[in-house]
Amino acid sequence: MRKLLLGDEAIAQAAIDSGLSGVYAYPGTPSTEITEFIQLREEKRGAADDKICCRWATNEKTAMEGALGMSYMGKRALVCMKHVGVNVAADPFVNSAMTGVNGGLVVVAADDPSMHSSQNEQDSRFYGKFAMVPVFEPSSQQEAYEMTRAAFELSEAVKLPVLMRVTTRMAHSRAVVEISDAPRKQNEINRPEDVRRWILLPAFAKKRYVELLAQQDDLQTKAVESKFNFYRKGSNPERGVITTGIAYNYYMENVAGAEERSVLKVSQYPLPVALVEKMVADGAKEILVMEEGQPVVEEMIRAIVPSTVAVKGRLTGDLPRVGELTPDSVRLSLGMSALENHEADNLVVARPPALCQGCGHRDMYKALNEVAAEYDNPRIFGDIGCYTLGALSPFNALSACVEMGASITMAKGAADAGQFPSFAVIGDSTFTHSGMTGLLDCVNSKANVVVIISDNLTTGMTGGQDSAGTGKIEDICRGLGVAPEHVRVVVPLPKNMEEIKSILREEIEYNGVSVVIPRRECIQTAKRHAKARAAEKK
Repeated sequence: MRKLLLGDEAIAQAAIDSGLSGVYAYPGTPSTEITEFIQLREEKRGAADDKICCRWATNEKTAMEGALGMSYMGKRALVCMKHVGVNVAADPFVNSAMTGVNGGLVVVAADDPSMHSSQNEQDSRFYGKFAMVPVFEPSSQQEAYEMTRAAFELSEAVKLPVLMRVTTRMAHSRAVVEISDAPRKQNEINRPEDVRRWILLPAFAKKRYVELLAQQDDLQTKAVESKFNFYRKGSNPERGVITTGIAYNYYMENVAGAEERSVLKVSQYPLPVALVEKMVADGAKEILVMEEGQPVVEEMIRAIVPSTVAVKGRLTGDLPRVGELTPDSVRLSLGMSALENHEADNLVVARPPALCQGCGHRDMYKALNEVAAEYDNPRIFGDIGCYTLGALSPFNALSACVEMGASITMAKGAADAGQFPSFAVIGDSTFTHSGMTGLLDCVNSKANVVVIISDNLTTGMTGGQDSAGTGKIEDICRGLGVAPEHVRVVVPLPKNMEEIKSILREEIEYNGVSVVIPRRECIQTAKRHAKARAAEKK
């Protein structure tokens, strides 16, 4: 069969066709569509014996751990997250290489070069190398499908998790993909025979680490022999190109039909050293490394080839050090003349992102700014979500925003240093993702902070997925030790502005931990829910 699929959807379809039993994920662009594709498929199928577990996890760490538990039972599991989510999941991810797997386990990390919707450009291939597990990096949607299926097979063959690394352009572009018309059945429950490898006490872990190191030669051989990697000697072998992932497409777009350089396509790691050595043995005097993201391969190549071979790429400035590669940047790195410039007309004015009209976050920020202005030198620590846009005009409200959950603990640290007033602004989904432990720190130290949990009843930033804390926020705060009388709920509407400001002033003057919860449904999900209700009545 043939389907028109996003790269994300190709991965999801391949996982289903591979006998997937569970997908575990926290929504994060550009990985979100993988889980949503599987969820939509399950909704259409209804009750089924081979049902796929596909409810959103509270954060990436719990997602990784849930998938590891399913793998323990012998079933196949998929974990999906954006690149900064790998930081959150790093503890169980790295240690999953030590325990190994039972059922196949594939971890998808969707990187975001150019920071379209992210805080940094980190490259998840470093995590694969650090954990010493196989890594796949597709160059097309068809490869994304085939690699995902191969990744599950490899995972079960070598008893290790496999990292699938994609980037924004691959995840969010479409192509026709040929898919299997004979999906694999789900694994039966098959518990591991030796549980000691799953118990990372030092006595067991030391033995398991030796085994993991011993596997590296086999993984290297599999990379050299992989159908996803190949080396082709050119008519001018003194000049070589090493491409990874989607960069191969950009290279071929420029040179197809007129190739002279030797080319090594790398889409399965560990880096196939024998193929690099073959390029050098064939006479390469210069190697240009094209890779999307950070210079991971370029740095490794420098350690492999003789010093007489010039290695070029992002580190040398032959390709841009930051941002995505493009066919044009690759063309220039090859010494080819630039094509006609098609930059946007100067008459087109850039429009920065903004909170939706009618969004409850707007009313929350309006009240907060007006109250904060009554004090000398207030500080408002922000977090990751739609409400991060409060840092921009017209609100210009935030003093800092670093990563998921940091607002509460940064506000606490500032208060510890003597800052007053010290505010934290966090959303409901981000609060349950990684803000709860920070609030417990505040309670334990009796920090003088005002925590504002702006609750729009969904994970709004990534499209309106379910929020783990819906209907539970007050109970969680009280359960963590916040005094019940200082857990206040307000409705962020213009007509309630004076009430909201009065409550904020009261909580600022309270010497302790206060939580104010402005609660109003996301304007976008509210529209969808209203439309769905109207359709049900017809």
